[in-house]
Amino acid sequence: MNSILQNDLNDLENILEKTKQYGIAFLDNLENISTSSKKTIDPTRKLNETGLGSLAALEEFNQRLAPLMVASPGPRYLGFVTGGSTPAAIVGDWLSTVYDQNTQAVKGQGGTSALIEFETIHLLRQLLELPESFLGGFVTGATMSNFTCLGVARQWLGAQLGKDFAKNGISEPINILTATPHSSSIKTLSMLGIGSNNYTVLKTAEGNREAIDIDDLQKNIESLNGEPFILISSAGTVNTADFDDFVAIAKLREKYNFWWHIDAAFGGFAAVSEKFRHLVEGWDGADSITIDCHKWLNVPYESAFYLIKKEHIGLQIETFQNSNAPYLGNPLENFNYLNVLPENSRRLRALPVWFSLLAYGKEGFKDIIEKSTALALHFANALIEDENFELLAPIRLNNVCFTLRGEDNREHVSKFLTHLNDTGKVFMTPTVYQNRKGIRASFVNWRTTENDIRIIMEEIKNTISELDI
Repeated sequence: MNSILQNDLNDLENILEKTKQYGIAFLDNLENISTSSKKTIDPTRKLNETGLGSLAALEEFNQRLAPLMVASPGPRYLGFVTGGSTPAAIVGDWLSTVYDQNTQAVKGQGGTSALIEFETIHLLRQLLELPESFLGGFVTGATMSNFTCLGVARQWLGAQLGKDFAKNGISEPINILTATPHSSSIKTLSMLGIGSNNYTVLKTAEGNREAIDIDDLQKNIESLNGEPFILISSAGTVNTADFDDFVAIAKLREKYNFWWHIDAAFGGFAAVSEKFRHLVEGWDGADSITIDCHKWLNVPYESAFYLIKKEHIGLQIETFQNSNAPYLGNPLENFNYLNVLPENSRRLRALPVWFSLLAYGKEGFKDIIEKSTALALHFANALIEDENFELLAPIRLNNVCFTLRGEDNREHVSKFLTHLNDTGKVFMTPTVYQNRKGIRASFVNWRTTENDIRIIMEEIKNTISELDI
């Protein structure tokens, strides 16, 4: 064994202890770490021929790379619907690395860590009050979850036409209807060969909504004259957290033939609270659902899961099976995640979620969700009281979509947000809503408190004053 590697093995406990100390120092100081950074490094570092050893590499990381890290897990990072890892989630993530499982099989040689994933999906179904008719698994994020779900939807549509798109390629037009899809769904259409422009945009409901207009949906369905199609609907649109009417869609499903997919990346967790569960009423009738865990479940990045109805498992295997690996056996008899997901190699992503669900239970996540939504309202009210701002949409859940007051202030919005983010005390993302430039603040982090809202409003007022807007 290489001498430096041998030394690291002999000193492993000390190395991990030092690493833990660096990590705790970062987490303990989150409130004082900048939410944005202009620091840079020269990324053309030469590789050391003999190696430094872990402790020396750790020291260089602390000196050169750690200063680039921003407080994205912190309480005032309100961009990109980003959660922050809870203690239990960190435990699960560390152990995922330690055990280093390639999570595929539920039985046989090579490990059975997929059983942990099965159990975690079972726990998530209970959290969200969804039936066991859904099977699920873990992927990196909403993009790959949408890719998995819509990949099976593509195969379903081909089957309705007597075609096998997975084996022979797309040979027929694919009809897709949607109103306000997330960019990850559009990216997925590109990756699936369907085409990022190949969808019909439905009208949105009246009253400053982003949800599907059900009458327009029915008109578009009828214009297809019985042709099968895919419907992409939303449980929490990215700007205003709006929800499609799932009860009405479920009724249409009784009459028409289509694959119903719901992008519920963060909005699906509305099901955890009695206050908001009505928003997802009827969603159990969908064929597939996308949900992110590294948002409102507050686990580390690269954690999302798909849910697809059991009845479609054959189509799912047709889409993703490793047909050139006979040693894996019959995919219907020997379940293996590599036959139902895009990836062949995958870490035990379920473990941070498993730890989180066991550690905090339904009440714990209900508290996080209801606190987040209350803070969104609190922030919105503070903005309304300030004559410089106006809301672009009502507060439906956890997103606050706002802008500078007055039509003539459009040009100032980007300048204001850049200046605000550069303070390093808060981070929000730009958006466009109904052709107006705006700003979106998303509340999902378990650490955020009313005191953070106070700090944010102080920075906002200081920024307005400094820019003389």
